[in-house]
Amino acid sequence: MEFVGRGDQLRRLSALLAEVTASGNGRMLAVRGRRQVGKSRLFTRFVDDAATPYVFFTAIKNAPRGQQLAAFRDDVLVSRQPLPEAAALFASAATDWSDLFGRLRLAAQHGPVVIVIDEAPWAVETDPTFEGRLQKAWDTQMQHLPVLLVLIGSDVAMMQRLTEHDRPLYGRATEQVVAPFNPAEVAAALGDRGGRGDRGGRGALGDRGGRHAMAAFDAFLVTGGYPRLVENVARHETLAGFVREQLGDENSDLIVVAQRSLDAEFPAEAQARRVLTAIGGHPVGVATFSSAVAALPGSTKAAETGLTRALTLLVDAKRVVAVDRPALSRPGTRLKRYRIADPYLRLWFRFVEPQLANIARGRADIAIGAFEAGWESWRGVAVEPVVREALRRLGASGPVAGAGASGPVAGAGASGPVAGIDEVGAWWNRDNSVEVDIVTSRGASVVALGSIKWRDRRPFSRAELDALAAQRGVVPCAGGAALVAVCPAGVHPDAHPDWLLRAEDLLEAWAPESTD
Repeated sequence: MEFVGRGDQLRRLSALLAEVTASGNGRMLAVRGRRQVGKSRLFTRFVDDAATPYVFFTAIKNAPRGQQLAAFRDDVLVSRQPLPEAAALFASAATDWSDLFGRLRLAAQHGPVVIVIDEAPWAVETDPTFEGRLQKAWDTQMQHLPVLLVLIGSDVAMMQRLTEHDRPLYGRATEQVVAPFNPAEVAAALGDRGGRGDRGGRGALGDRGGRHAMAAFDAFLVTGGYPRLVENVARHETLAGFVREQLGDENSDLIVVAQRSLDAEFPAEAQARRVLTAIGGHPVGVATFSSAVAALPGSTKAAETGLTRALTLLVDAKRVVAVDRPALSRPGTRLKRYRIADPYLRLWFRFVEPQLANIARGRADIAIGAFEAGWESWRGVAVEPVVREALRRLGASGPVAGAGASGPVAGAGASGPVAGIDEVGAWWNRDNSVEVDIVTSRGASVVALGSIKWRDRRPFSRAELDALAAQRGVVPCAGGAALVAVCPAGVHPDAHPDWLLRAEDLLEAWAPESTD
């Protein structure tokens, strides 16, 4: 797979290294991102392209300090751009971290060097002195030399704690996040590879325009933008073909990438895993507190207590679960909904985890049948937060019209439905009898209401538009709200929303000029 979607990050890293080289002063980066998002691959590419002496060390989980230091020496000696005097400086393994950092200081005296410590939390876990020794070496020596020091970690919570005010490295490292591919990067990775669509030649990965854009969003929902999974999708003619193949092999990436990530992040938190199953296993992947409680074992009181504790970990510390509230509601509202934040994990808990036993015993046909039966309804809900994120980004970058939107269809003015808005959310009432997919607001005023119909064959209908218009009288402060139809298939000739957004319009939200 060609290197896709990381151009901006590579340019920023190159600029940072140029600054270190020119100034002669060190810089430290603390890089975090979930497993399999491509952190190691990004920095491998960076050091290979930089033509600067480097060492790329990957810490070993649960290994004692001596084994870590020996592995560091080995990585120094196999670098494609060896550190100055590497053979002499690392003729033997360092005795401790202070000794190792002292040797790196001697190497840096000959010119700029890049030092990458991957899976840094594993080094910290096995030797509590690592942070303090690094802090001392940095303050007294390394920051005054042309050193670019990169600490990488997949334990997002731990990497954040490394730079907090009560830790030795506070104020020394610049934080950087490596995220999965966004939908536009997924589209670029898929490129023109692919062929026929899933049905009748439509929706092909290689089609351009709207069909290609919708295929990119669908691939994003399945892969979460994880490069390894996206690469696998790009090898198939259709997304459905990819899923069928992956569900047929219990060792496939679609199955094991999530398992490994969960095992690493939640090795001892059995209740957290049960809560993820309770939330993600819902037919459309959205749960209320009461529905999650009902899906947990034990008495109601015990389940409520366990759920509350697990949500603290999953929402606040790990950020695996997202909490949605009705637009314009107070922070303390009890009308909360919970969902798996990562699209790939959301799909995994819905379609893969419940079928692991069937797949293992050779009945992949059951898993494939369950996926095909539930995909359309699940996809229609799973895409909603992605659409709302697109609208937030379009609103931050300017009028929707300036981003290539297909509207206005019936004259909503040039400002568009999200320009200058404060919030993009959804809205639902207490008994869920009324639900609105999109509510954009400015202050206490609702600017637009929107409905998402994620389909490529049946346009947005007049009846659906009338239903959306009726919700103006139900959603607070929405009497004059514009009506927004989000539908890859467009609108029926007798339906006239104020704005129409197709898949290709939404994809523009992640265009390079709009990227953070």
